[in-house]
Amino acid sequence: MNARVDADSHPAVIDKLSRLDRFLPVWIGIAMVIGLLLGRLVPGLGSALNHVQVDGISLPIAVGLLIMMYPVLAKVRYDRFGTVTGDRNLLVSSLILNWVLGPALMFALAWLLLPDLPEYRTGLIIVGLARCIAMVIIWNDLACGDREAAAVLVALNSMFQVVMFAVLGWFYLSVLPGWLGLEQTTISTSPWQIAKSVLIFLGIPLLAGYLSRRLGERAKGRTWYESTFLPRIGPWALYGLLFTIVILFALQGDQIINRPLDVVRIALPLLAYFAVMWGGGYLLGALLGLGYERTTTLAFTAAGNNFELAIAVAIATYGASSGQALAGVVGPLIEVPVLVALVYVSLALRSRFAPQARSSSPVPDRRTP
Repeated sequence: MNARVDADSHPAVIDKLSRLDRFLPVWIGIAMVIGLLLGRLVPGLGSALNHVQVDGISLPIAVGLLIMMYPVLAKVRYDRFGTVTGDRNLLVSSLILNWVLGPALMFALAWLLLPDLPEYRTGLIIVGLARCIAMVIIWNDLACGDREAAAVLVALNSMFQVVMFAVLGWFYLSVLPGWLGLEQTTISTSPWQIAKSVLIFLGIPLLAGYLSRRLGERAKGRTWYESTFLPRIGPWALYGLLFTIVILFALQGDQIINRPLDVVRIALPLLAYFAVMWGGGYLLGALLGLGYERTTTLAFTAAGNNFELAIAVAIATYGASSGQALAGVVGPLIEVPVLVALVYVSLALRSRFAPQARSSSPVPDRRTP
C-alpha cells in the first residue's frame, strides 16, 4: 500500500489515496468472488490447499500474509519506537481493550446470539481470544494510523498472546460457563503452537522490515530508501492481501455457498464485535487525547484478530470439518470487508481531530505518481 495522507490535509482525504488504494473495496470484492468460484468450481481445491502446510501452518496463507506485511513493516521508522513505548495511555488502553474487553465481549455475543449452536459459539470465542497480528497492520496503514505505534502494539499483544491464550481459553470455555451454569467445553493448544504463529506471522516480516530499513538507509541513505525503495515494494502489500483473500475464500467456498444461513448466524455476532471494539477503541483514544493517528491505531488493533491462530487451534482441537473451524474461517471473511469499510469511516472522521505535531519528522506523502 503506497498511499498516505499528508498529516495536515483534512479535506478530500480519499482523493489523496493512490489509484490502487482508492479502489481497494473493488479489488477485495473481486478477490472474494474469485476465491468463492475457485472453491466451488474446482473439485478438491480446498482439500488440496489444506494439505499444503508445514508443521500445521498453511503454506499458501503464510506466503500471502508475509508478502502482505513486509512492505508495511519496511516503512516503519524503528528509531521512533521510544515515543510509542513512553505513551502509557496508549499501551494500557490497548492491553485492556484486547485482553479484558475483547474476549469478554465475544463470549457474551456468542452465547447471546448462538445459544443453540455450540460448535459455532466455541469457534467464535476462540476467535475473540486470538488477538491482532497480520491484517491489522494493513488496515492501520490505509487509515493513516501511526505505523510505529501499530508495530509496538502488535508486538506487545503478541507477547501477551503467548502467555494468556491458553489460560483465557480455559477460563472462557470451561470455568466461566461452569460458574454461570452453561455448557462447558475444553481447548487444546500449547504455548509452542501460539509462539510459532507469532514468530512466523510477526517475527519474520518484522525482522525483514527492520533489516531492510537499517541496511537500506546505511547503504543508500534515508532519502533513497523512502523515495525510491519503498514505492517499489509498496504495492506488494495489496498483492499479498488479495492473494490471501482468494486462498481463504477458496478454502471454504463450498461450505459458504452450501451453508449460507449458518454463515449469516456466525456473521451477526462478528459484526457486533467489530463495531463495538473499533468504536470503543476510537472513543477511548479520542477521550484520552491520543490524536488521530494513535486513536486510529488503537481502534484497529482492538478490532483485529489473529485468524490464522484461531483457525489452527480450532482444527487441531475439533477437526478441519468442524463447526468451530468454520466459525474461525468466517471470522476473517467478515473482518475483511468490515474493516475496509471502517478504514473509510476513519478517514472521514479525520477532520474532527485537531492537527497535532508529531514527536518526530512527518511522514512524506506517498501518492502514486
